[in-house]
Amino acid sequence: MRIPEKLTVGDEIRVIAPNRSAAIITAEEVEQTKKKLEELGFKVSYGSHIFECDLQNSSSIEHRVSDIHDAFQDHHVKAVLTVIGGFNCNEILPYLNYEMIANNPKIFCGFSDITALASTITQKCGFVTYSGPHFSSFRMEQAQDYQLSYFQKCLMGNKPYTIKASSIWSDDAWYLDQHNRRFESASWKVYSEGEANGQLFGGNLCTLNLLQGTSYMPDLSDSILFLEDDEIVNPEIFARDFTSLLQATTNIKGIAIGRFQRASNMTEEQLHFILDKHPSLKRIPVIYDVDFGHTQPIFTFPIGGEIQMNTKDLMIHVTKF
Repeated sequence: MRIPEKLTVGDEIRVIAPNRSAAIITAEEVEQTKKKLEELGFKVSYGSHIFECDLQNSSSIEHRVSDIHDAFQDHHVKAVLTVIGGFNCNEILPYLNYEMIANNPKIFCGFSDITALASTITQKCGFVTYSGPHFSSFRMEQAQDYQLSYFQKCLMGNKPYTIKASSIWSDDAWYLDQHNRRFESASWKVYSEGEANGQLFGGNLCTLNLLQGTSYMPDLSDSILFLEDDEIVNPEIFARDFTSLLQATTNIKGIAIGRFQRASNMTEEQLHFILDKHPSLKRIPVIYDVDFGHTQPIFTFPIGGEIQMNTKDLMIHVTKF
């Protein structure tokens, strides 16, 4: 698995919208976010069609594909950030030029619905992609230090690093009110003890499952899975999706589950009830309430990269990224 060239100060980041349009963010918010990335030392450019907006707050497949191709073909662009999540990223998968993308490996980062595109690029093109902040995520003010720290360690650093739990977390609509936020104490939790070393795959569970039965699905055998879902799911839906993924692969080495949003009604009791249905999970390390997914803050992790996970010290060591 190839590793894209790391970001350095002065590099250009291209912002694209493979699913929802940037039009759902105000022009002022776009400019604020651009300014924050520029303050970090980056140049910011935009795909030609990211502000187009149709009946489902997206743009045409043709224009979304065009912006992706332009970003990977442009030798001035060193990293590609997605605007935000959404629902329709998988629509574009049959129309991408994977040979061209494979010949122009570069950082590609986003999360949620972007899981479909990131996982497909890793599978088809043979290089690591990243689950991490969207372009819009950098507008968040409070708890940004944790998010930014791991974005930089993963996408700008070359030395192995250790991910530790954030001390706080939030499930509030920060994008509506930056100042009156509600934070709670955070910690990662252990369902089953153990150690695991291996290749990491995952992201948003229901989105990853959309790839099952297609040529876009990575081979998850002998991997460590990072899985999360958002407020749309409830415990029953998560249980069904989780079971489907486990049945589609073999020899999972370990699992990390991202923290659930309150609206999902996923309690610790419900999660343990779901995990208890799978005896194999007692024999591998499984942790949950981990800082990725749809609560804040989140860390960045490499899809297709390699990690070490040890429940004894509740840390994740990222070794190839």
